[in-house]
Amino acid sequence: MRYLTALFVLVASPALAAGDDAPKGLFNPSLGNTDFVVLLGFLLFLAILFYFGVPKMLGGMLDARAEGIRSELDEARALREEAQTLLASYERKAREVEEQSARIVTEARANAETAAEQAKADIERSITRRLAAAEDQIASAEAKASRAVRDTAASVAVAAAAEVIAGGTSATDQNKMIDEAIEEVGRQLH
Repeated sequence: MRYLTALFVLVASPALAAGDDAPKGLFNPSLGNTDFVVLLGFLLFLAILFYFGVPKMLGGMLDARAEGIRSELDEARALREEAQTLLASYERKAREVEEQSARIVTEARANAETAAEQAKADIERSITRRLAAAEDQIASAEAKASRAVRDTAASVAVAAAAEVIAGGTSATDQNKMIDEAIEEVGRQLH
């Protein structure tokens, strides 16, 4: 403040001595000169601003704002990097899931083919067993029928022989009855 007062006295002293006849203009130091008074007021205003540290405060505010912007930019970069990392992770996981699903489909197809082949082999074995069982049943039935025909033929032959022996039939009649019995047995066999 002392410096300001001294400056004011130095600048204003020639102006007070000059009076009203002094020339007008910025370089005419007189309190009657409005340009000079405005200049002094402006200089006084600047001095007050510097005295109270307004430029430092403004600089500090601007520095704080710049630091805030810098930190926001750093945070944005970090978020961007994190987002890129997450994106890469999700893309990698998507590829892994796709590969896994392809493996599952391949395995399922292979299992289905194996199961189909196994079922086909089981059906073929079952058909073979059933055919063999049917052939055995047919052979058994043929054997049974053949035995039944033989038994019937034997019964007929015995009955015919009994009639021949008991009845005293002629030889031609006996031959005829034997031939009929043989034909009957032949028909029953076929």
